[in-house]
Order: sequence, then C-alpha cells, then structure tokens
Amino acid sequence: MTPETNRYADFETLRERAIALRREGLSLRQIRDRLQVHNNDLLNRLVKGEPPPDWTRRPNAKDDLRARARELRLQGMTYDQIQVELGCSKSSISLWVRDLPKPEQKRTREEASAIARKGWEATMRIRDEERRRAKEAAAREVGALSERELFLVGVALYWAEGTKDKSYARRERVTFVNSDPGMIQTFIAWLDLLGVDRERHVYHVMIHESADVAAAERYWAGITSAAPDRFGKTALKRHNPRTSRKNVADDYRGCLAIRVRGSADLYRRIEGAWCGIVGAASATVRGNRT
Repeated sequence: MTPETNRYADFETLRERAIALRREGLSLRQIRDRLQVHNNDLLNRLVKGEPPPDWTRRPNAKDDLRARARELRLQGMTYDQIQVELGCSKSSISLWVRDLPKPEQKRTREEASAIARKGWEATMRIRDEERRRAKEAAAREVGALSERELFLVGVALYWAEGTKDKSYARRERVTFVNSDPGMIQTFIAWLDLLGVDRERHVYHVMIHESADVAAAERYWAGITSAAPDRFGKTALKRHNPRTSRKNVADDYRGCLAIRVRGSADLYRRIEGAWCGIVGAASATVRGNRT
C-alpha cells in the first residue's frame, strides 16, 4: 500500500470517528480535543455535511424566521413564496433551507415571474424603510449647528460648488451654482451669518429650454424667498438632437446661480478660510498618527 493510500485511509477512518462524535452531539471544540486534530481546515473537512447540534447554536433574533422558513419549505414553497410570506432576503432563505428537498415545479413561467416581482417589491419596501430610518437617524445626530460649524460648512460648500479665482483668469467674486434646494438654502443661511445683505444677491435660473421654464422660476423664487427684481435673465440650454436628456421628470427645476455683488473681499476671506481648513485637517491627521 502506497503512502498516499495510507493517508487516504487514515483520513477516512478519522472522518468516521468525527462523524460519530458529531452525531453524539459534540461540538467542534470537543471533537478537536477528543481526536487531537488542531488544524481547523482539516477539522471542518472531517465533519463536512454533518449539521451542528442544536445546543451549540447561539440565540439569534432570526431563529423564529429560520424555523418558519423551514416549515414553509417543507410544505413545498419556493424561495420566492417564502420571501413574500416572511419579507426576508432570498440569500437568508437559501442558507436556512438548503439542506431540505426542493419542491416540485407547480406553476407556469408567467406565474413564477409574477411571484418573483411580488417578492422583489417586498424586498424593496424593506430596503426603503431601512434607508429612511438610516437617514432620519443621521439627521437627528446633527442637531443644532453653532455659528462656527455653519461657517466651516459654508466655506467647504462654496469651495466645492462655487467659482474660483485662477492665475490665468482672475475671478475674485462669489458665485454659487447648484440644483439642490438644500444646498441653496444652506448657502443663503451662510451668507446671512456673514452679514451679507440680501440686496446684494442676484439670482439666475439655468435650465434646459425644453423644460417648464416659468415653473422653475417660480420654484426658485419660493426657495429663496426673493423678490422678482432679484432675478436676472434665465439662461436656457439649447437642445442637442444628438443627445438623450435624462433630466425630464416633473421635478426637474434646472440650477440656480447666486452671485454676490461687490464680493471680492468676501471671496478672499473664503479662499483664506479654506486654506485654514486644509491646514488644520492635515495637522489633525498627522497628530493622530503619532
């Protein structure tokens, strides 16, 4: 008998002993100590296919769902049907019932597609609820902003979305453009914090010519609470017939540009504050590494 054959025979003998111990209700640790097998990979191979005893399972919030999923599977339900019934993911169901026999096919392809769609809709509802809760929790964590916090937020906001001065194009003026009404409102609140008189604000709507321009102008006037004389001429983007527009929904309002008159000094303060933020952030990172 060759050494290779001996190793195979030894493994099979050891596997028989490991399976027998597993069926007696021993845990992996107990089997390891009993057989003196300290290689986890080999230990798992020895008991492969043998379920762990119930006493070794840790209590889990999904234990009831798992038990119910197994009941439904034994009744002949498919993954899609169980998903609709319990509202959990197919991946979880697959793990819970993979050792059970598959049910016989009892429906047409159209029926299967309808059930799958219904199951997906249930999954999307769960995800939407999880998404909503996560956003609400994050919003609550922010709480009230101090004046310093709002100042720093505004500087970062402007440096991300505002126009910048370049050595080849001097633009020391404050102009902020965005399509997000929350960004616009936050920027205006920041200008108020800095004592910039709203009479110095000039607004321009920028929108595709095929959109509802009048509705967009009314929308941004409402967001800014600005009088009509604060709005300059709306900039229309011409349609290119070779391209396909994506922003065609009813909630498309284009962008709003906010320009601050006489803002060269304000721009310099913004750029200086941004340099201060960058330097402080770098120092913080270096300090954490020491």
